[in-house]
Amino acid sequence: MQDRRILQVALDVYNAHRALEIAREAVLGGVDWIEAGTPLIKSEGLDAVRELKRAFPDRLIVADMKIMDTGGLETEMAIKAGASIVTILGAADDGTVREGVEAARKYGGRIMIDLIAVADKPKRAKEAEALGVDFVGLHVGVDEQMQGRSPVQMVRDVRAATSLPIAVAGGLTSETLAPLIEAGASILVVGGAITKAADATNATRRLREAVDHVKVVASEGMRKFAASDLRKAFEIASTPNVSDAMHREGAMTGLRPVTQGLKAIGPAVTVHTMDGDWAKPVEAIDECPPGSVLVIQVDGTNKAVWGELASHTSKLKGVSGVVIDGAIRDVDEIRRIAFPAWAAVERPNAGDPKGFGEIGTEILAGGQRVRAGDWIVADDNGIVVVPRERAQEIANRAVDVKEQEDRLRAEIERGSSLSKVLKLRKWEKIVG
Repeated sequence: MQDRRILQVALDVYNAHRALEIAREAVLGGVDWIEAGTPLIKSEGLDAVRELKRAFPDRLIVADMKIMDTGGLETEMAIKAGASIVTILGAADDGTVREGVEAARKYGGRIMIDLIAVADKPKRAKEAEALGVDFVGLHVGVDEQMQGRSPVQMVRDVRAATSLPIAVAGGLTSETLAPLIEAGASILVVGGAITKAADATNATRRLREAVDHVKVVASEGMRKFAASDLRKAFEIASTPNVSDAMHREGAMTGLRPVTQGLKAIGPAVTVHTMDGDWAKPVEAIDECPPGSVLVIQVDGTNKAVWGELASHTSKLKGVSGVVIDGAIRDVDEIRRIAFPAWAAVERPNAGDPKGFGEIGTEILAGGQRVRAGDWIVADDNGIVVVPRERAQEIANRAVDVKEQEDRLRAEIERGSSLSKVLKLRKWEKIVG
């Protein structure tokens, strides 16, 4: 067991020049170990490890190889490239682990067993210790992080099963390190809280303080949001961020904001009505919980089904906004009271409250299926529908997209350009 708690940066980027730049900032901030992340190794090969070792000869380099087969050969390759620690997946065969351990001993390296996706982590940690590994890695994967999973209990369970040093990775921030250390972790592996920070040096210093003093230190974002905090997450993210998080899906078409600069966020209350029939839309206001978004499918756009009085009522009741795949009127008054509204067209004439239609059924608005309870995020860019069963995951992914863009913006402002930062020509698809 090492004497000092270790702060490790995980460079899970795919361009070596960005990895080196972030690593320099992190080293200035006090990071101990530098990890060549799996995406970096897959994109740049073991040259990424070589470059990191040459740039930081006094820092221990971790090669996150996630070896699943040919344990001896791949461990040898990584160590010869400059790695001091190589990761092998806990799901690998015992023979693969054993071969990796033997290669590490032969070439002066050490092995960390990565228990990502292993069902019985304490059992496998104990087996790995018997096989001769040096460290246990508890990794809450990115996809698991987006669902709000925490590694604290995982650390306690594994700590009880093994005497090996425990490394923890997965969405860690300066606000979440202390409980992990108290649970038994001694190597804290931080990725996004450093690699997405506009100033990675200061971000690392906050993390260093949290590790050295085992205390909660306020972080600048980088948190993961629970199901109860979805509104906060969607407030941070824009609709382009949300669309990116959904692989460019979920965006409505043909609707535009009545007033620029307003945002509506909340679970949908759905309405289906006929052209000009404003009975069900107005009745639905009484069924809207505070913070919800009223989404209306209208069969036609010749007559308005919504106006200022409905908007005023909705605002008093705490409705977050209205989305109308149909016609709206009284837009001057709606702008005056600053009620968030989106619609297909503006019409001065309304129809009559005949009462045709339904409330709470599945509808089609702006080309998107909307169910009651699906999350709606609307701003100047447009409207995105987030399926209710994926809302927490998408909210966290959307914030992650924003944080990634914030880092890119900082690099551009230092004198680069978007195409250079991303090396777009290198990553264009090869055809032919």
